[in-house]
Amino acid sequence: MTRFAFTVEFDGRPFMGWQRQAHGPSVQQAIEDAIHAVTGERAILHAAGRTDAGVHGLAMRAHADVEKPLTPFRLMEAINAKLRPHPVAILACEEVAPDWHARFSCTGRAYIYRIANRRAPLTLESGLAWRVIQPLDADAMHDAAQILVGHHDFTTFRSVHCQAASPLKSLAMLNVSREGDRIAIRAEARSFLHHQVRSMVGCLAMVGMGRWSAEDLRDALEARDRARLALNAPPDGLYFVRADYSSAVVTS
Repeated sequence: MTRFAFTVEFDGRPFMGWQRQAHGPSVQQAIEDAIHAVTGERAILHAAGRTDAGVHGLAMRAHADVEKPLTPFRLMEAINAKLRPHPVAILACEEVAPDWHARFSCTGRAYIYRIANRRAPLTLESGLAWRVIQPLDADAMHDAAQILVGHHDFTTFRSVHCQAASPLKSLAMLNVSREGDRIAIRAEARSFLHHQVRSMVGCLAMVGMGRWSAEDLRDALEARDRARLALNAPPDGLYFVRADYSSAVVTS
């Protein structure tokens, strides 16, 4: 039995999310079915994080145990062939130690949220960014975002369906930058609550529109009340971009 670590890119639009579920297609199911087609084995895929319906991945990390003797390159090529026509691709594949775990060995996760700040409809990026037609002040958004950095009770920014044991999280970074009509919001933490990034982005957008002040954002955080949330941004612009590990994962 060999444990393989994968780096996965996917377009979240056709899926109900990463995790396998009974009521619709998932990224996990697509990859597990491809592994079965290649090996004849029903391997279980474990990921660094879970994503909601419509959320995308640029470099999700995952692992699965496979009995069939295959090199990482051969396995990656074969899985990618079987994944067609799903918008999912294995970007890298490595052998890892048997005790390495994509989720539990992960020491940090990073997301980026993309906003298209323009009045014109999206043509090439429909479903791949959040179009906000009101002018946004990215500098004000960045300054307000620093209120959320650090260790806080993020109940206000947590979905009512969140299964995390505690609303306490330590946000390592929340940066907002603009290039032309594009705004990028980058968030890094050891782990996130369900909908935390989308909820933070929605409130920062309210600051950018001038409808909220930085103090309104602080009050919402300190209220620890989901009812105080201004806006939950849509999944379209959210991308899982990186999973961090404390040591190298490759065994050879």
